[in-house]
Amino acid sequence: MASLRVPACVPTAAEDAEHLRKAFIGLGTEEASIIRILAHRNAAQRKLIRDAYAAAYNEDLLKDLEKELSGDFLRAMLHWTLEPSERDAQLANEAVTKNSTARNFVIMEIACTRSPHELVKVRQAYHARYKKSLEEDVSYHTTGSLRKLLVPLVSTFRYEGDEVNKTVAKSDAKILHNKISHKAYSDEELIRIISTRSKAQLNATLNQYNDLFGHDINKGLKADTKSGSEEEYLSLLRATIKCLTSPEKYYAKALRGAMKGLGTDEWALTRIIVTQAECNMLKIKDEYYKRNSTPLEKALAGDTSGDYQKLLIALVAHDP
Repeated sequence: MASLRVPACVPTAAEDAEHLRKAFIGLGTEEASIIRILAHRNAAQRKLIRDAYAAAYNEDLLKDLEKELSGDFLRAMLHWTLEPSERDAQLANEAVTKNSTARNFVIMEIACTRSPHELVKVRQAYHARYKKSLEEDVSYHTTGSLRKLLVPLVSTFRYEGDEVNKTVAKSDAKILHNKISHKAYSDEELIRIISTRSKAQLNATLNQYNDLFGHDINKGLKADTKSGSEEEYLSLLRATIKCLTSPEKYYAKALRGAMKGLGTDEWALTRIIVTQAECNMLKIKDEYYKRNSTPLEKALAGDTSGDYQKLLIALVAHDP
């Protein structure tokens, strides 16, 4: 469920474009007006505003935002204003070119939390912008077990229905248990099940796993060596399963991780909030409160500031 609040009576795209233009000109930028408009329009409406802005002023709204805003506020507003598939393509490209373990989780999030049709649009947007395929870049920038898992994830087209085959679920659960028992964590059969089964089917499989073997699948997905590469892969595999079956729990944990400690991970905060505000944020907020006994808005207010803070809170605060 979305946290995005769109007014009952929305101005035309041309009127919104005019108000944005007025916010840019003059002695100072009216950041509050920009937030008031763009943070309360859905993706289709934001696209119409961009088109109306270009038609009226022969300028790209995104480029004018770049001229007028700065820092984390600029980054968040640009990502929010982009079409979802464009945004995901850009996030994916940033991720694959970053030399950090976090990049693998960004690719996994996109692959596991978007619908099959949305993921196709992301791959198309990536191809159009970067003149190569997402699969190609993921394959080039990863190795070993990470590559074996991530390439199928970004390439798949899962069935979206609720139908479940209990016989298949029981068979898949036994296969997963066998592979995990033998520490064959990157076996092609294990990856096949995780990367191709529908989310409903995968949930049924994990329920069968619990019933048959008396414990959660993640109990067996723990590295028993000091190999950093094995733990990196298993951490990603556990997160993949969580993202496919309980994305709100995955994101609630990720948000807490972005705000705990001495520093704030603004890149993670921006990515999660702008991508989830229109789809799953209410569930994420509920889960965040259950885990941390504090509202997400309060946590954001304590870890961010200025117009960046105002934008993020506007996107997650569903109640008027």
